[in-house]
Amino acid sequence: MIRHRTSRTTPLIGTRGRGRAATRVATTFCEAKRRVLPNGLRILTVPAPGLHSAMIALYVRAGSRHETPKSNGVSHFLEHLFFRGSRAWPDTVAMNSAVESVGGNLNGITARDHGCYYTPIHAEELATGLAILGDMIHRPLLREMDVEREIILEEILDEVDGEGRDIDADNLSKRLAFGNHPLGFKIAGTPDIIRSIDEDDVRAHHGRFYAGANLVLCVAGPVREAEVVRLAEEHFGQLPRGRLSVDLPPPPWPQGPRIEHVEHEDAQSELCLNFPCPPEPHPDYPVHLVMRRILDDGLSSRLPFEVVERRGLAYALHAGIDAFADCGMFVVDGACAPKKLPRVVTEILRVLGELATKPVSEEELLRVQRRHRMTLAFSLDSAAELAGWYGSGEVLHAPEGFEERCRRVERVTPEAVRRVARATFTRENLVSVFVGPTTRRGRRELERAVRAAELPERA
Repeated sequence: MIRHRTSRTTPLIGTRGRGRAATRVATTFCEAKRRVLPNGLRILTVPAPGLHSAMIALYVRAGSRHETPKSNGVSHFLEHLFFRGSRAWPDTVAMNSAVESVGGNLNGITARDHGCYYTPIHAEELATGLAILGDMIHRPLLREMDVEREIILEEILDEVDGEGRDIDADNLSKRLAFGNHPLGFKIAGTPDIIRSIDEDDVRAHHGRFYAGANLVLCVAGPVREAEVVRLAEEHFGQLPRGRLSVDLPPPPWPQGPRIEHVEHEDAQSELCLNFPCPPEPHPDYPVHLVMRRILDDGLSSRLPFEVVERRGLAYALHAGIDAFADCGMFVVDGACAPKKLPRVVTEILRVLGELATKPVSEEELLRVQRRHRMTLAFSLDSAAELAGWYGSGEVLHAPEGFEERCRRVERVTPEAVRRVARATFTRENLVSVFVGPTTRRGRRELERAVRAAELPERA
């Protein structure tokens, strides 16, 4: 998956001084070049002459969010079928052999709000890579549906227990947060829906979403814009223009706290604590990025130190952000021994509550802002990271450059962190999912931990 975000331009690696000299490391960054074909296809070329490989990534604004209850899973189904061959490369072996012979590795992913088809490629073999990807998307054979249907049904088994109950904490969290809205759908669909999808359904979905206006092609690496545009016109210029997909507005964040326990016999219990987060263009999104790094950005950050290193309550915990075009989720997840689960939840909520009640020190804030800039700079060593930053940014919202993102993060103040934490980490905002062995006593202890947590009240 190549959705990690990285840079466009920045003259410096470092931090603002905030009253003292800041350490700076000089470097040079590339800038994306944007073109639009007559059929609406957006082309982003990211020249990175210092790299030795290129990345081709084609993004489509079509995922489970753009489905109905009857068609849920069709985006993922279509993704699978693309790799069954196209008119010019009529089977899986022919298609993959052709791309692998030029250093590639064709792959795809379906998310809730978009899909992506990508391959690394030798920079001198762009013509082959773009020809294969263009034919695959424009002229797929869409055959052997029954074989792919069985493969997808096997995939779905990873998300359920022996009785068919959903045990995937992410799926459960999205359903709890978004309800019947398409953002709450499972990406792969359900077995009953997958068995019912036929060729007409797949072809209709392909015709609606795989059109120029709904696609973004990003090519990063030691490449030239003129060549990329010429090849894109040759291999994608015949796609119909179509129209941009429409996102159904998300529902309001539910009134909580919401706690869902799913019984599953395992050696550990999974936990997923979810809070609302704004989309990337929102003024408070950089504050969420800062909070995420304060909580989970190495062993010195708060969650690993307080819960893992200091108390030994879990092996690992993670904080992350699921950002969509118009909303998002701030997520803390992990796993621990079932008997430790109430204590782990207590400590996590205590750490979150402290962000809302105690100001972050200038030193801690500077550290995470500096690491943010440096982490993005490190991504410039990867054509995949470059393509992921620009491609996903373009397909979901107005793209943002590296320096622009860094400056937004570096403008965050301790007061802003406290304000946003108070508005975010409230008991009423908590949507929590626990998967693992449960007892009546264990559930009561978890509910007490949530009720007793020192979290601010939602305004």
